[in-house]
Amino acid sequence: MAAPNYIVSIGLEVHVQLKTESKMFCGCPVAFGNEPNTQTCPTCLGLPGALPVLNKGAIEKTILAGQLLGCKTPPVVKWDRKNYFYPDMPKNYQISQFDLPLCLGGGVPLYELAYPKDHQKDIAAPGKKVTLTRIHLEEDVAKSTHHKDFTTIDFNRAGTPLMEIVSEPEIDSAEEAVAYLNSLRQILVYSGVSDADMDKGQMRCDVNISVRKKKEDPLGTKIELKNLNSVSVVRKSLHYEIDRQIHEYEKGNSLIQATWRWNDDVGQTELMRTKENADDYRYFPDPDLLPVRTEEMVADVQSHLPELPHEKVERFESDYEITHYDASVLASEIELANYFEKAAEGAKVPKKVANWVINNLLGELKENDLTISDCPVAPEKIGQLVGLVEAGTISNNQAKEVFSDLFANPKKDPAKIAKEKGFEPADNSEIEGFIDQVIADNPGPAGEVAEGNAKAANFLTGQVMKLSRGKANPKMVTETILAKLQ
Repeated sequence: MAAPNYIVSIGLEVHVQLKTESKMFCGCPVAFGNEPNTQTCPTCLGLPGALPVLNKGAIEKTILAGQLLGCKTPPVVKWDRKNYFYPDMPKNYQISQFDLPLCLGGGVPLYELAYPKDHQKDIAAPGKKVTLTRIHLEEDVAKSTHHKDFTTIDFNRAGTPLMEIVSEPEIDSAEEAVAYLNSLRQILVYSGVSDADMDKGQMRCDVNISVRKKKEDPLGTKIELKNLNSVSVVRKSLHYEIDRQIHEYEKGNSLIQATWRWNDDVGQTELMRTKENADDYRYFPDPDLLPVRTEEMVADVQSHLPELPHEKVERFESDYEITHYDASVLASEIELANYFEKAAEGAKVPKKVANWVINNLLGELKENDLTISDCPVAPEKIGQLVGLVEAGTISNNQAKEVFSDLFANPKKDPAKIAKEKGFEPADNSEIEGFIDQVIADNPGPAGEVAEGNAKAANFLTGQVMKLSRGKANPKMVTETILAKLQ
């Protein structure tokens, strides 16, 4: 672990592929998993004479992301050429943005459930928001795959609209970096800007780290970790690199600004190259692309901004009268939030629906290695199942049996499953007799209830449930016992 007398400063550069049908400067489709080099044209291959054409949808989605993150969009933006040669960029330059990007400022709120699970009870700065420097829009490069003796390049990805979201160095730990990435992804997916699937390369991350002794000292020498492709790798690599830098300083060594990479096989960072600066790229305005006025697009985007995760949490707490934690869980994914709202339509006690979704449904999905989007049970049927419990038709334990059958046979109706299982509500007069019998047979607990100990009724309720073979509604039984004895 890092020594406590060092201050860590982390900034992230997150590259996010936008959810568009076509590429940034040509009409080639954007799709994942197709045969290599089949989604190309002269423009995205960088062939002589091919001219770029701006993708308006990509510009609007970037502005939308900026608005949701509190950024400002300049009235005029432009595109620039970033000059360098890599095998995955055949033009010898990348069309990007330099001094007039689409978004400036703003920030990313760090949601509590976005932190690693083992860190959620030990959050150093609850409610923290990490300031953004900028968001600019550029074209993605091709995908290089390194084999033992050679490298192959797939240009299907080349030219895909790519947002680069750059933060200020305000992140203080690996755990905050994880929270930043998870919170940012949640917002981007909520808004439909991107699927941000790191497994598909739709979201990638470069991390800048430096350490210093005192808060008033200037930032230490910056080391960049390049192309980190998962949240777990970001966390592991940060812990290692922070410790490495502190160890070097403790030995009296100095650091050189450079780009490093993470070697997951050996669990350590490795030097790639000394770091380029902005002047090394020789930016200049792209002569093939005119500047763009943004006022109309900003106004259009502002007219239909979607609900953000933290706004949904507040609404769930208010409208459905559920706890902040439950609301945060349900709002953590847009698909889960939508599922819950459909399940809770018309519910007398929405909190009961929330409990079923969180405790029963999500548990069953996890056990079967499914996501909420793969859930076989329609949300309306969860609402119907909870309704049966609330009406006293079946008990909570019976509902669990019905749910197991429903999960395996999702086309069935919950009420029909309950009937097939013989879970008919018991006769009220029969239940009344069981209650009187249990009270008579258990004078000790009955006396405690009569003296004001309501918890003692739980034992009596359990005895009634046994006599009724689980057909009685435990809530109604308890209420009847209390009414009779208090």
